[in-house]
Amino acid sequence: MVTVYSADLVVPMTAPPMPDGAVAVEGGRILHVGTRAWVLDHLRDEGRTVDERRLDGVLTPGLVNAHTHLQYSRMGSVGAGRYDGFDDWATAFSAVYDAGGQDWGAAAAEGARALLAAGVTAAADIATDSPAATALADAGLHGIQYWEVMNWSNAAWRRGGREQVIAELERVPRSPGSGLSPHAPYSLDAEPLLDIPDIVRAHGGRLHIHLGESHFEGARAGAVDWHFAGVESFRALRESGYGASATEFVDRLGVLGPDCHVAHGVYMAAEDRALLRARGTSVALCPRSNEVIGLEEPPVAAYLSEGSPIAVGTDSLSSSPSLDPMADVAALVGIARRQGYAGGDLHERLLAAATLGGARAMGIDIGPDRLGHLAVGAIADLTGFRMAVGSVADALAQLAEAAPVDRLTVVGGEPRSGEEEER
Repeated sequence: MVTVYSADLVVPMTAPPMPDGAVAVEGGRILHVGTRAWVLDHLRDEGRTVDERRLDGVLTPGLVNAHTHLQYSRMGSVGAGRYDGFDDWATAFSAVYDAGGQDWGAAAAEGARALLAAGVTAAADIATDSPAATALADAGLHGIQYWEVMNWSNAAWRRGGREQVIAELERVPRSPGSGLSPHAPYSLDAEPLLDIPDIVRAHGGRLHIHLGESHFEGARAGAVDWHFAGVESFRALRESGYGASATEFVDRLGVLGPDCHVAHGVYMAAEDRALLRARGTSVALCPRSNEVIGLEEPPVAAYLSEGSPIAVGTDSLSSSPSLDPMADVAALVGIARRQGYAGGDLHERLLAAATLGGARAMGIDIGPDRLGHLAVGAIADLTGFRMAVGSVADALAQLAEAAPVDRLTVVGGEPRSGEEEER
């Protein structure tokens, strides 16, 4: 039995959009992609039995949330506020987090269900407490489960921090994927930031870091050459009078690379963005979270114009209204236009960022278990949007600017949410 998901419009992301298209699925993998007539005729010629599931609307690759913390899904009271910057938000966050009494595992499971309802099939999820470290695996979602590392001084790191983090990484499920998330340049001293990339790479995992999320991280006057040897931390570097950005700092420590992606990227000058491109490092943009915290808008137009690899994240419910990356896509459309981006490819590129871009950020867009695009042999992760479809351009514009909330989520070929599709 071959299941065929057909729709008024299929958007593969690595091929042109296909009106009246279809995706044939067998054994959790994509068997064929093309027009509905071609796919069905091809399967009949092969003598295959077909179960067609028709969607009135648009079918895309599964959405990818490239930055979130599912364990904070019960901290919406913090996310409902409006703040005057990162420190102001962090004070409100810490008051709730430090109060204790949270069931982090149950909260993460709630967050995973919210992802599925939104059409998300893969995520970059960061766990800070061990009960949340199996959230993706438990929900059957794809992506990378990161263990967050923060608040280590050089001295404490030498006294056993390195060994502790290695042990913590070993406890994170390797399926669907695992890695470490050094929290930020300002929350770790230099030695942990230097060691963590080596730990993760020896483990065969991925890296993910908050970067350019606070104004403190941006480049300042006096950015002359420096070397990290003898510099205790990024804060110490700044106190010594150097104006180097946080992006330059972590680059010198070997954090950036094609096996790393960063979150936020708000306070990044052209030189910082060029470093990310040079290292093959994607940035997950989280505009709604930035707005709640009270940050400036990310330089979306610059990222697009310069050809930087971008993805889309929601951050957590402690700083965002929802875990729906399509709402962040809509926000990015508005920001890009306000910043002067006039390219006719805006909708298509931001939709790609929310699918293929997120998969690429986590290194899961290639290889035997690739996803993020609709192509033969890829994992059959699909998102369907029930909507009226006119022209291709109008449909892409509607998706990017006001995606309908009535969605179908298919993970590995199996419907996981919105499965009342027509047959």
